[in-house]
Amino acid sequence: MAIQKNQVVILHYKLQEENEQGELVESTFDAEPLKFIFGIGQMIPAFEQNLEQKNEEDDFAFSIVAEDAYGLYDERAVANIPLTDFAVDGEINPESIELGRPITLQDQQGNTYQGVITEVGSESVKVDFNHPMAGVDLYFTGKILTIREATASELDHGHVHE
Repeated sequence: MAIQKNQVVILHYKLQEENEQGELVESTFDAEPLKFIFGIGQMIPAFEQNLEQKNEEDDFAFSIVAEDAYGLYDERAVANIPLTDFAVDGEINPESIELGRPITLQDQQGNTYQGVITEVGSESVKVDFNHPMAGVDLYFTGKILTIREATASELDHGHVHE
C-alpha cells in the first residue's frame, strides 16, 4: 500500500543537519517510531512530499532546504525585552532569565510566542523567537514500517490512536 492522504504512517527516521555527514539532530531507531496521519498538516509539507507514494518496508533518504523546512533565520524575530518585563511583584528571579532558557511570552492580543533567552544585559534580555532549526537544511534517512487507513476517530481527533 502506497502512502496517501488520511493514512497512518509509522516509520523510523534519522535527522541530520545539512547532509548525511551532518550533525545528528535526532533518531527514532533506538526508540518509539514516528506515527502520524499523512496529509493533515502534522508534518512539514516537504517531508510528506518526499514520502508520498512510498510503500511499507521502503527505505528513504532526502534533503529539505531550510526555506521548505522551518524557514530562514530571521533577525527580526530576535527581540530585546526590558528586564523589568520579567519582574514579578517588583522582583526578578534570576532563574527566569537564564541563558538558553526557553520562555513563552504573550502579546497584548493574547498570541503566544516561544523563544529562547540568548543574552542577559543590565537593562534588557535578548530573546530569539526563531524556530531552533530555522536556517538549517535537513537531511532525513529512514524506513517505512507500517501504512494503514486512519480510523474515523483518528481523523476526527487529528492524531494516531495506539
